[in-house]
Amino acid sequence: MQSAIIVFPGSNRERDAAVALRRATGREPLHIWHKDADFPKVDLIVIPGGFSYGDYLRCGAMAAHSPIMQEVKKRAQEGVPILGICNGFQILVEAQLLPGALLRNASLKFVCRKVKLTVERSDTIFTRRYNAGDVMSVPVAHGEGNFVADAETLARIEGEGLVAFRYVEDTNGSMNRIAGIFDPTKRILGLMPHPEDATDPLHGSTDGKALFAGLTEALAA
Repeated sequence: MQSAIIVFPGSNRERDAAVALRRATGREPLHIWHKDADFPKVDLIVIPGGFSYGDYLRCGAMAAHSPIMQEVKKRAQEGVPILGICNGFQILVEAQLLPGALLRNASLKFVCRKVKLTVERSDTIFTRRYNAGDVMSVPVAHGEGNFVADAETLARIEGEGLVAFRYVEDTNGSMNRIAGIFDPTKRILGLMPHPEDATDPLHGSTDGKALFAGLTEALAA
């Protein structure tokens, strides 16, 4: 399985994502610079965390218009799975590949700590190694992780089973404690917590390891 990580000015978790992917797949992921207009065929695209373009304007807003994102959107239409983590989630929302918006945390402070998540469903390529109802311990590190949506969009997200993960406790004001969502195809996932930083015992948790292992199994089949 070959994966690619999209790198923007200000990305800071691309190496963390690369380590998690390398552990799971046994292959080094490609690192694709944001100014590239194309990249080789891959089985998975990862948009990592960080502060793309310094989080100017809105988090992810400038990155969503980078040259590479046109190709990412094209690959999405072709069915290539996409995983957006933290700033990557924000970019996917700004690129309209996922619904809703991500606003300042309710505390108006940057949050950096471990949180507990509930897995909402296990029948996707991202969550196949979990059981619905499993509780994961993973870190968060964000200032704008407050997921919001208008009433109609929120009802659709809930009604179509597009919630991937919820915070066990309300940590930042996200509607319905939403920590991550799918697109309607369930082949695009955006989440604010960092599963790539919960893949080694030295991290204090390996609860994120199953996400990458499950993806590898699904995409290598």
